Amino acid sequence: MSTDPDLADLPLGQLLMRAGRGWRHAQLRALEPFGLAAHQAHAFWVVVRWGADADELRLSRLADRLRIAPRSATEVVDALEDKGLVRRLPSQTDRRATVVELTDAGRELAVQMRQGQVVTDFFAGLSEQEAEQLRKLLIKVITEAGE
Repeated sequence: MSTDPDLADLPLGQLLMRAGRGWRHAQLRALEPFGLAAHQAHAFWVVVRWGADADELRLSRLADRLRIAPRSATEVVDALEDKGLVRRLPSQTDRRATVVELTDAGRELAVQMRQGQVVTDFFAGLSEQEAEQLRKLLIKVITEAGE
């Protein structure tokens, strides 16, 4: 594998931005068969991961997890609901609150997406050790930045 000589001269931040852009493009291509935009897939995965927890996933908490305004979370959930992947239910602990959970179709899609290992080919050029090292370094950068 040859390295683009122009990349070697880029500052670390610009390299990270280029990698992020490449990841987003790979993600969009991988999500196309599922009919999900990147932001919808992100919200979908939050709901999938939350399903393993005992707590209810309220719209406000989903918005917090996605770092978006509650109104935007409502729009994303609307789109996922239109696709039949999630449903809204009244909270069992607070009658004023609405919770989001996966439908049977949503659970099926989660299994399909896991089996397809969406976008893993983006990191295919890394060995297991390199991938783990990158994971640890990114976690360190994110943690130190307070994200």
